Amino acid sequence: MRRADCADSPGNGCVARETPDVRIVLDGTPLLGTRTGIGRYTARLSEALAELPETRVRLLGLTTRGWYALRGAAPAGTRTCGPPLPARMLAACWSRSEFPPIEPLGVRGDVVHGTNFVQPATARTPGVVTIHDLDFLDTSASGTSGAVRERSVARSVRRAKVVCTPSSAVAERVVARFGISARRTVVTPLGVDPEWFEARPPDPALRRQYGLPADYLLFVGDDGPRKGLSTLLEALDPTLPPLVMAGPSGTGTGEARSLERVMRTGYLPDEVLRSVVAGATALVLPSRDEGFGLPVLEAMAAGVPVVCSDIAALREVTAGHAHLFPYGRATALRAALRRAVESTGDHESREAARGHAAGFTWQGCAEATMRAYRLARS
Repeated sequence: MRRADCADSPGNGCVARETPDVRIVLDGTPLLGTRTGIGRYTARLSEALAELPETRVRLLGLTTRGWYALRGAAPAGTRTCGPPLPARMLAACWSRSEFPPIEPLGVRGDVVHGTNFVQPATARTPGVVTIHDLDFLDTSASGTSGAVRERSVARSVRRAKVVCTPSSAVAERVVARFGISARRTVVTPLGVDPEWFEARPPDPALRRQYGLPADYLLFVGDDGPRKGLSTLLEALDPTLPPLVMAGPSGTGTGEARSLERVMRTGYLPDEVLRSVVAGATALVLPSRDEGFGLPVLEAMAAGVPVVCSDIAALREVTAGHAHLFPYGRATALRAALRRAVESTGDHESREAARGHAAGFTWQGCAEATMRAYRLARS
């Protein structure tokens, strides 16, 4: 698609000037399978970019199987493309060299965006990579796979013209860790889906289906080591509502499975998740490290108090609208949870938090990402 712009002219009153579209190629691999936070980011960003009048968005699916699967997962307004080569082979090659570039493999665009830490190698096309967090730096020493990932991400950061991060906190760490210029980073905050502002607590049938009590604290996410769940479990006591954990499990805190006042729902569809969040007494995110912390903004949009660890990214994103506690301190977390429970009737604070969350949109994320693309092409 091309846009025709008109300007006054003595001859015919209007002169058509065609503005070429920006051809964007995004790594669409995170859209496949169960949607994680990065999958949701990729989906919403590609949708918002496709709605801009000057763009054409193509989603890159690595391997033939991934390409065909991606056709069914691609958001409206986007198309798919991809080289018929094994994804693991490509990732291994790109972690060590600039071969093979994607252009000879049939991938064409004005900018190529690695949405999930890895920037595909290119011959001439400028690249942009999103670094969501740097938790892998804390875990890379634990095994060969972590070291390989660190090498791959470091090469991607060097390869890309511009690095996108969801928060200024991550941008500062990227600059310090990889020694790049701050001018090569662009902060692209994530957005809150409008449906969160209309979310309602679960009805009796949904409560029975998932075994939800009348009052409950809620944790949303996986149970990996960085999430600080051991501190949360230690902080719980009979004076607080029971804990509901929503999201994939199996990577840590096995003790949670045997605690009487802890319930797991497993992975929840978006509509159900919004309802479960809206019904919570408070949402808690006790993480050691986060790149952004979208669940805290989604809870704010649903009118739910938030308790989270006092780390740079969460401090930045919540902007004074959450109950903070020092990471790893169970006594302080217990006190913050009690404050949140007592604040449920504070309508003014909840509305202020909802207003703060309303400032984060996927259109804004897309516009910030377009600034990154323009910088990469300049």
